[in-house]
Amino acid sequence: MNAAKKSSKWLSDHTSFFVIAVAVVTFFLPNLFSWVQGNNQSLILGIIMFSMGLTLSTDDFRILAKRPLDIFIGAAAQYLIMPFLAFGLATALHLPNEIAVGLILVGCCPGGVSSNIMSYLCRGDVPFSVGMTTASTLLSPIMTPMMVLLLAGTRIEVDAAAMLFSILKSVIIPVFIGFVLNTFWGERKAFKDIQQVMPGISVIGLALIVGGVIALQGSNFFQSGVVIFLAVFLHNGLGYLLGYGVGMLTKMSTAKKRTIAIEVGMQNAGLATNLAAAHFATAPQAAMACAVSCVWHSISGTILAGWFARKDAKKAERELPGMPEKSGAAIGRTRLR
Repeated sequence: MNAAKKSSKWLSDHTSFFVIAVAVVTFFLPNLFSWVQGNNQSLILGIIMFSMGLTLSTDDFRILAKRPLDIFIGAAAQYLIMPFLAFGLATALHLPNEIAVGLILVGCCPGGVSSNIMSYLCRGDVPFSVGMTTASTLLSPIMTPMMVLLLAGTRIEVDAAAMLFSILKSVIIPVFIGFVLNTFWGERKAFKDIQQVMPGISVIGLALIVGGVIALQGSNFFQSGVVIFLAVFLHNGLGYLLGYGVGMLTKMSTAKKRTIAIEVGMQNAGLATNLAAAHFATAPQAAMACAVSCVWHSISGTILAGWFARKDAKKAERELPGMPEKSGAAIGRTRLR
């Protein structure tokens, strides 16, 4: 079990590296992950969401109740900024329909699970991050199909009801089961050991979903890869900036501003990839755009969290020039209030 815990921690710390490695290997050996499609892909997504449920407790829902304004602002930013930003970019860049649909789908999905880790690494407000992710995930069965229908309905046929049931099956039910198990067994040592292993399993699951898309569509990547990456890069980066701007407008603390920036900018692109493969099979480039988002969001989130952390350390060193460098860095690790 100790080896499994160490492996899980390594995978969590090197998510972007592992996902990219799987994507590259799959590009040259597509048969390795050609089985990750259909029900298998939905099952893997369910395992990822189950791992999120295992981290939820009744305390998290008390946070939602105690901080309604913060959560409302966060949820509103999540489901207004990213969907309409994706629509705006698709229009401004004259994206092909398939890529536009994929970008819009990513924008309409809830916050990504790894955003909580990034908020912790950048000395953000972790309870706020968990609350935002939980709220946006619980709203996703309604908000995601509705926003996709509104913004992409003229580009492709959208079965909102089928999408709703897919999200219930692969997201809400696994999260609920994990939450129930954590509620009743959360204090048991064996259960806590399992909790520490699940993040690594989630990273493997995310890599498998990306690998499955690359296996099916990788040969087409270079046809529109530059366009896809440009769209994903702008969508993600502007999401961080606009999320931080919302925090500034609502006079949030530095920790909260960092958190809402990461929560808004990082989407559950794994869910988007699954939905694209399940409901937009006639538009394969949509799934490719979602898979690229999976990879890039992990990379950019790590970069942004690290930049915030280094900024804190340098500030601490300037304020205490007589202190050793190590002490300044340690002070920089103190969570901002």
